Amino acid sequence: MAITAQMVNDLRARTGAGMMDCKKALVEADGHMEKAIEVLQKKSLASAAKRADKVAAEGQVMAYVHGGRIGVLVEINSETDFVGRSDELTELAKNVAMHIAAANPTYLDASQIPEALVAKQREIFEAQMADSGKPAAIMGKILDGKLAKWKGEICLVDQAYVKDPDKTVGGYVTEVASRIKENIKIRRFVRFELGEGIERQTTDFAAEVAAQAGV
Repeated sequence: MAITAQMVNDLRARTGAGMMDCKKALVEADGHMEKAIEVLQKKSLASAAKRADKVAAEGQVMAYVHGGRIGVLVEINSETDFVGRSDELTELAKNVAMHIAAANPTYLDASQIPEALVAKQREIFEAQMADSGKPAAIMGKILDGKLAKWKGEICLVDQAYVKDPDKTVGGYVTEVASRIKENIKIRRFVRFELGEGIERQTTDFAAEVAAQAGV
């Protein structure tokens, strides 16, 4: 199939990849757009993996406040200060901060989850499935699946990215890293929510009125 300039532009708009990379992907995919996107995604993962051992100590700390009630600080690291100050990294950091504000992850990745918490969650799932009557082998697979899903819900890099639920936050970072051609990592984050952790006083207005009326 002949590869047209419009096809290349369309693929570039959808993936953010370079013009030549898009053209090569379309040629490899015989002009099929979805296959070309898959080709680019695989190359992006391979490219990012090659740089994963590079030291990333530059970057920036992004602050994001939503409605005066939720605040986020997130540190995104890059290999060089030039990339650390770039518009693309700034956009990445802001998007990740906005995701954190919306999705409220507890940990950066699964390695940060305490073993005791994983064991406790396993006990909870086991208790929920105790009367299922399924064979032990199947129960084990279901349990592993439940734990994996749970970890994906509370770990930032494994959460579905709020702006594109078809990819994870980690996948989004990998895509950007492959375009920038540097090792890009989320190092740490903190999220504040107004009034979080404060025990609020609740008022039973009906009881208060009754007391005042002497009932």
